[in-house]
Amino acid sequence: MKVISSEKLPVKMWLDDIEEGAMKQALNLANLPFAHHHIAIMPDSHEGYGMPIGGVLAAKDVIIPNAVGVDIGCGMCAVRTNLIGLTQEQIKILFGGTKEYHGGIRSYIPVGFSHNSKKQDESLMPVGYDISKMPVVEREYNSALKQIGTLGGGNHFIEIQQSTNDSHIWIMLHSGSRNIGLQVAEYYNNLAIELNAKWFSSVPKKWDLAFLPLDSEEGQAYVREMNYCVDFAFASRKLMMDKIKNIFMNLDVDGPIYFDDMINIAHNYADVETHFHEDVVVHRKGATLATEDTIGIIPGSQGTKSYIVKGKGNPDSFMSCSHGAGRKMSRTKAIDNLNLAEEQKRLDDLGILHAMRHKKDLEEAPSAYKVIDEVM
Repeated sequence: MKVISSEKLPVKMWLDDIEEGAMKQALNLANLPFAHHHIAIMPDSHEGYGMPIGGVLAAKDVIIPNAVGVDIGCGMCAVRTNLIGLTQEQIKILFGGTKEYHGGIRSYIPVGFSHNSKKQDESLMPVGYDISKMPVVEREYNSALKQIGTLGGGNHFIEIQQSTNDSHIWIMLHSGSRNIGLQVAEYYNNLAIELNAKWFSSVPKKWDLAFLPLDSEEGQAYVREMNYCVDFAFASRKLMMDKIKNIFMNLDVDGPIYFDDMINIAHNYADVETHFHEDVVVHRKGATLATEDTIGIIPGSQGTKSYIVKGKGNPDSFMSCSHGAGRKMSRTKAIDNLNLAEEQKRLDDLGILHAMRHKKDLEEAPSAYKVIDEVM
């Protein structure tokens, strides 16, 4: 851990180098009037919007929409199967990537901007909420019924993996709250900007860290809608995982197929927790909970190892850890500077079935990410 002590609060960092933009954002956080104790920067950190991805901020009595991010509730889930191995042909069948077999994951789970053609059953949606008190969720609800159980784009993925410990096959996926999360994030960030201007807030507008008092009507409204989006993202992952397990059940293998309980963990959210003797709002943006009891997931980049982890409960990190490998290259820079043939060969040489087909796919190439072993 490195400590920067030049600002109002210390910045505690778990990485050897950090890009200039992310460092500037971390220092901005350290000078917020309501920041608590210190700022924590995870090993996979890189520049975000307002706050670094891989950043953890504990705030007194306020909540900051941009410190949660636009993909509210984005996270990981993973399931271990009882299968010891799969052939590449079986994996192709699972994804529907053979001429003989057109079903599979690609047929049942829309990817990118695609949605389900029909509304899904309302019983799949989060329960325990009164959406009449949530203006954005109520507005987007019918659209969300078509988006639940869909993967999205960017760095979201579905992978079939094999454990290095016991050779068991795992299913792992990364997804978020789709458009409903984006709409909630933008609505309340814009509201916070408007209110902060009225209050003559001391937080500079250019920092993109407009806040809402936690006990205000607006702050509580954001908390309700944010929590709904966190639960929606989890429900969406669960639905996708259930579909994938059903596809596995149709595989031609010896004996029955079993699945362990699903591991799920979110990495874009805020919650009230107690740290350093005070109740504070902990914002994790591209960071995951890591108490001593937490089982989590830290995925690598495409073509590298992912990890199932157990938290250490480190108070200096606000009991948090990294959420992945972390970008070392922006999407635009990756497309402009990486070589498609070289990235394809790198994955092919490892024997990995991958999705690197077009130049645009370079934004998710392994070389665009930090080395996962260094992050771990």
